[in-house]
Amino acid sequence: MQIARIYRYPVKGLSAEALARVAVVPGEGLPLDRRFAIAHGATAFDAAAPSWMPKHNFLMLAKNERLAKLETGFDPATNVLTIKRGGKKVASGDLTTPTGRALIEQFFGAYLEGETRGSPKVVEAPGHMFSDTARKVVSIIGLASVADVERVARASVDPLRFRANIYFDGGKPWEEFGWLDREIAIGDVRLKVHKRIDRCAATTVNPATAERDLQIPRLLQHGFGHIDCGVYAEILNAGEIAQGDALQLR
Repeated sequence: MQIARIYRYPVKGLSAEALARVAVVPGEGLPLDRRFAIAHGATAFDAAAPSWMPKHNFLMLAKNERLAKLETGFDPATNVLTIKRGGKKVASGDLTTPTGRALIEQFFGAYLEGETRGSPKVVEAPGHMFSDTARKVVSIIGLASVADVERVARASVDPLRFRANIYFDGGKPWEEFGWLDREIAIGDVRLKVHKRIDRCAATTVNPATAERDLQIPRLLQHGFGHIDCGVYAEILNAGEIAQGDALQLR
C-alpha cells in the first residue's frame, strides 16, 4: 500500500488543496487543515476560549452545495483567500485582518443569500481545528473502498466527495476498518487509528458540478449495512508524509 493523494482544507467547507508532501507534528492535524471556518451569524464561537462545535454551525456542503461551484486557494505566506467561480476571481481577502475578513464575509453573504443564519463571519483561533470530530485527526481512505462504492452505485464516484486528507492505493476494499486501535506507519510517521467515519449529506454533492447526484449514505447503507467510509487517525510523532510513501500496518 502507498499514499496516492494528500489534501488539506484551509477553510472548512471550501475546496481542497493538494499536497505533494507535508510535515506533521504529534497531536495535530495536517498544518492549516480546517484552520478557518465561515460561521453563521447566529453561531456563538469564542475565539478567546475555543471549543469544538458541530458542523451545522458553519457553512458546509451538507447544507450549502453551491460552495462546490467555487474554486478557492489559500496563500499561507499572505493569509489571503482567493475565490474563483468558473475560473474568474470573484473575491479575495486576508483572513487574519478585519478588512480582509469583511470582504470574504460580504461575498458569502451575497452568494448564499437566504441560506445563512445571520451575516456570515470568518472565524479562527490559535491552535484550533474546525474538524468534524472533537479530536485533532487526519482522515484516511483506501481508494479500493471508493472503487467498491462505485460498484454499488454503478457510477463514477470522485474520492473528493469524502474530503479526506490521505488516500492510499494497493489495499483491499474496506481494509482500513480493520485498523481500529492499531498503529500504521506512513514513511517515518506513526499514526493510531481510532474511529470509522460516518458519512453525511456532504457526500451527495458532486465536487465538480455542485449537483446532489448520488445518495452516498443511502448507497453505503444499502450495499454494506453501514454509512461509513474511511477512518480517523491521530499523529503520534513528528515527520513528513509524501505521495508515494509506503503505508504499513504496525
